[in-house]
Amino acid sequence: VVQNAAFRTAVHNTAVFSAIAVPLAVVLSLLLAIVLESKLPFRSQFRTFFLSPMMVPVASIVLIWQVLFHYNGAVNDLLGVFGVEKIDWLKSSYSIIVIVILFLWKNLGYNMILFMAALQSIPTDILEAARIDGASTGQIFKYIQIPAIMLMVDFVLFDNIRGALQVFDIPFVMTAGGPGYASSTFTLYTIKTAFTFSNFGLAATMAVAIMLMIVIIYVIQNKIIHGLVLRDK
Repeated sequence: VVQNAAFRTAVHNTAVFSAIAVPLAVVLSLLLAIVLESKLPFRSQFRTFFLSPMMVPVASIVLIWQVLFHYNGAVNDLLGVFGVEKIDWLKSSYSIIVIVILFLWKNLGYNMILFMAALQSIPTDILEAARIDGASTGQIFKYIQIPAIMLMVDFVLFDNIRGALQVFDIPFVMTAGGPGYASSTFTLYTIKTAFTFSNFGLAATMAVAIMLMIVIIYVIQNKIIHGLVLRDK
């Protein structure tokens, strides 16, 4: 199976997708949580915007994005204003970028709510004491807020790693892994191996492999982050 070009492409796509999507999903959602915790105008509207993807089925979201990223869609029309030539987003190597953007929009709201809950659990008297002592916003964030929410960072990070390694619905509905295998992921290729090529034995082996990979990543990540938490204490 390692010599199979389609398999190697799926593994490469999953690795690239995870390396881009996971850090962005964690960092952007944390920044959004911090911004929405401040006295920002229209906070409820922003919160609703980022939470709306959680209330809509993936298939419906994908249909909207297919229209937006169609060759004659709104995204190319907008880029054309700046003199950029049309890009065939869904039928070229750019399709993985569309999947990353959709993954982020779909998950940012959920991550943001978790981070907001963690930030709100920090006692206000600690934050007020730090401000009275002259600590800047950056110092409060670095030395108080980040250490206090590290366990939540651990959970959100692992949840996004697991989601990225197992991503199936978005590429399946958006591009069906195409063109060719340009946007195929490990899980999508595993399911195709089982139900399209009827190779259930190989598909089962691949499923166990991804499960073991997720467990190993969790153990390593958990050990590192819990070590940081204990060190800060």
